[in-house]
Amino acid sequence: MCCGAASLLLLAGCGSKTETSEAPKEAPAATAPAASPADDANAATITGKVSFTGDKPAMKNISMDATPACAKAHTTPQRSQEVMVNDNGTLKNVLIFVKSGLPDKQWPLPAPLKLDQKGCMYEPHVLAVMANQEIEVANDDPTNHNIHPLPKVNREWNESQPPGSEAKKKTFPREEDDPPIAVKCNIHPWMRAYIAVINNPFFAVTGDDGSFTIKGLPPGTYTLEAWHEKYGKQEVQVTVAPKESKAADFSFKG
Repeated sequence: MCCGAASLLLLAGCGSKTETSEAPKEAPAATAPAASPADDANAATITGKVSFTGDKPAMKNISMDATPACAKAHTTPQRSQEVMVNDNGTLKNVLIFVKSGLPDKQWPLPAPLKLDQKGCMYEPHVLAVMANQEIEVANDDPTNHNIHPLPKVNREWNESQPPGSEAKKKTFPREEDDPPIAVKCNIHPWMRAYIAVINNPFFAVTGDDGSFTIKGLPPGTYTLEAWHEKYGKQEVQVTVAPKESKAADFSFKG
C-alpha cells in the first residue's frame, strides 16, 4: 500500500524512518521542572463539564479495508473521532488547562503517559502532557505503523514502529497547546491524534461523561482554556480560595 507525503523537507516511503530539521531556534525551550511539591494544605480544585448544544453531527465511517489486519480488529465500523457527543449531551476529547495565573515556579514532572496504537486507531485521541514529560508510544497491532507528529515549535519526527516492538519514549520540551500537536500515521491516513504540551501540570481531557477535574491548584485567579479540534477554544476566569472546590463549565455549539 502506498503512503502519503511525510515531512516538510523529505519524502518518506511506507514504514520508513525520517528525521527532519529542528524547529525555529527562537522558540524558547521549557526547563525541566525540579521536584518542587505543591502546597497540598491549601490546594484548591476546579471541576466542571463541557456541554454540547445544537444538532449532533453525523460522523463518517472509517474504511479500513485496505489493511485487513486493521479491519479484522473491529466487529463494528469505526467512526471519525472529530466530534464525539456523549449520551448525556456533553462533549468528549476537550482539552482543559490553566492558561495563566499560576505563580512563577517549577512544577514536578508527572509520570509518563501512553499513546497507544490499537485497532489502527490512536488511544487516546487527545493527550495532554507537561513539557518534558515522557510519552510512551506503543503499537499493539499486528501491522506496521508510522508515527508522525506535526509540531510547529517542537522538533518534527517521523518513525516506523513494527508490530511487537518496544514502546518509543518521547518528550516535547516546548509548550504547544494552542493548537496541540497533530499526530498522523503515514501508512493509515485515518489515524489522527493530538498532543497538547503544557508548561504546568494543571490540565485534563474530558471523557465519556464530559466532565473534568483539576486538582492541587494554589489559591488564586486563573484563566482556564477549553480547546476542541473542530469547535475551537473558549476561556473562563476562575478564582479559588485555599482548599476551595469551584465549578467552571463550558458549552460548545454544533
